[in-house]
Amino acid sequence: MAALEGAADAIAFSSGMAAAAACFELFRPDDHIICSEDMYGGTVRLLRDISIKNGLTVTYADTTDIQCLRAALLPNTRALFLETPSNPMMKITDIRACAALCKEAGVTLIVDNTFLSPYWQNPIALGADIVLHSGTKFLAGHNDTIAGFLCTADEKTGARLRMIAKTVGSTLAPFDSWLVIRGIKTLAVRMERQQESARKIAAWLYKHPLVTHVFYPGLPDHPGYEVNGRQSRGAGSMISFRTDSPETARKTLESVRLIIFAESLGGTESLITYPVTQTHPDVPAEVRDRLGITDTLLRLSVGLEHVDDIIADLRRAMEG
Repeated sequence: MAALEGAADAIAFSSGMAAAAACFELFRPDDHIICSEDMYGGTVRLLRDISIKNGLTVTYADTTDIQCLRAALLPNTRALFLETPSNPMMKITDIRACAALCKEAGVTLIVDNTFLSPYWQNPIALGADIVLHSGTKFLAGHNDTIAGFLCTADEKTGARLRMIAKTVGSTLAPFDSWLVIRGIKTLAVRMERQQESARKIAAWLYKHPLVTHVFYPGLPDHPGYEVNGRQSRGAGSMISFRTDSPETARKTLESVRLIIFAESLGGTESLITYPVTQTHPDVPAEVRDRLGITDTLLRLSVGLEHVDDIIADLRRAMEG
């Protein structure tokens, strides 16, 4: 993982959330952290229910707006934590611009790179200090193990994280390590195939009369299309889309056969999820509504099935 991310060190954890929890243990009471306002609900829950008792304070901000981030900085700000693309709205944050701001302010830049993996994007090369992965997803790639990683730009931070992992006992077990290594051997092949299919599916959804919006960084009209093109080598295989009604969304979820209605992502099987109730129920309702995480939003992780079969399954589920 250190080699893939161009890192000085990499530490393997028992889950992505274990990696995130260890990362936040780097900070002290009264430290302030700025986070992407659109991010995985489990990380929001960790910060709200666990980190708060450790005295950390959090501000959620639009990380795509550098002026918004600058305004969110406080004298005790110690870190900026972002996802790009974000989960589930696929917002793209300029990592280089954030790195420049963090360097100027003396703030640690942490990037969750789960959606693109090191195959498509390397945040450390763009100025990030720490890169987080849920290894459960694209890295392992088979939906049969749980893992997490923290990759650091310097050895000192890596040593601190190793101490934390050893002390709290959240390191990755040998067999799960083997499963992730097995997955990484096919990472390139899977990422290429899944992205190829995702581009075709996104284009099909874009024209479908029951779909009102498609969120995919590979579409030229995506607001972050150019930024993503500058800082990554691909758009990945995660697509979110909004249907014309909650009824269409629920019918799609209930009717898919090839695609599996389940949480998680990045595996060989295509998975479709309902963020409002599955991945983001811990985000306050008013925040979900403002971000667009509504009862018409679906998130699709494109697998290795033939693209024509995936599209046919979506068509039948939505229209049948």
